[in-house]
Amino acid sequence: MLHDARVLDADWVPGDVVHRNAEKNRLRDALQPVLEGDTPRDVIIEGPSGAGKTCLARYTTTKLAEQALDVRTQYVDCWNHSNRFRVLLDLLDGISPTHDIHRNTPHDELLSRLEQLETPYVVVLDEADQLTDKELLRELWAIPALTTILIANDEQDILGPLDERVRSRLRSAMRVSFDQYSHAELVAILEERVEAALAPGVIDPDQLAHLADAAAGNARDAITFLRQAAQEAEWDGAATISDAHIRTAIPAARDTLRQRSLDKLTEDQRLLYDILLEAGPLMPKELYAQYTDRVSDPKTKRTVRTYLRKLEQYNLVESRGEGPSRRYAPRQARP
Repeated sequence: MLHDARVLDADWVPGDVVHRNAEKNRLRDALQPVLEGDTPRDVIIEGPSGAGKTCLARYTTTKLAEQALDVRTQYVDCWNHSNRFRVLLDLLDGISPTHDIHRNTPHDELLSRLEQLETPYVVVLDEADQLTDKELLRELWAIPALTTILIANDEQDILGPLDERVRSRLRSAMRVSFDQYSHAELVAILEERVEAALAPGVIDPDQLAHLADAAAGNARDAITFLRQAAQEAEWDGAATISDAHIRTAIPAARDTLRQRSLDKLTEDQRLLYDILLEAGPLMPKELYAQYTDRVSDPKTKRTVRTYLRKLEQYNLVESRGEGPSRRYAPRQARP
């Protein structure tokens, strides 16, 4: 039944990114100068989860590296690697071996190595709002050879904590904004994945439409649903995906996606989530009071608000009401 299981991985980067031509062109225009020996523009990419932000950034930088021998690129997931050391280590990994770097290597030494770059280096910092030390952005922007592509659900989650000097740098950055996929676009994305990954006739158009409906504009969810449905059919030894396989796959895939999001939370984010599990729904001031009682070095109220938005964006919590009356609660799992 399967031709290429990798294609059903939501992180797989296709040979082309469909239904994102305007965004593709803007990102290409920002980076194109590097191919002509000029300085490319920094980029901020924002939009909802599952809108194709990461896929397009990785696709574009891969194409860029194919076109120029002297341009390096690197991708860093700042949710998994949010502290200064890990980000710097990942960036240096994209340049040369880092076997001589250890936890006690001074961070100034790591920055110094990056500052010695003489050829262009384009780096993607995905989930950039998750950086624990955003002062690192200012230090990276001071490196002439380095160009950054910052990805977040909302650019204000990146800009908010920064001082005016850093925000002024970002005013010249290219903005690339993404909207959720339409139902028809999601179906088309699934059709391309099916063609590359599965044997003909394994799944029918109505079933793909059902998966797209369940994903509600989120391509990552839709692809994960499809992968789980194919897995359910394989476990049954079936040659095709049945409606029963899809009914089983969607809640199972949602559980997987939910657990992945939970596993990526920082300690403070997970604590906020756990408090809501225990005592929610809570107003922000109530939640913050309980949070500060449990940690020795609490984050600011502003940072906690950013964390709550992140939890909402990844369907872990939901809010109701506006202003002071807003209340947060853990989101109930959908069938």
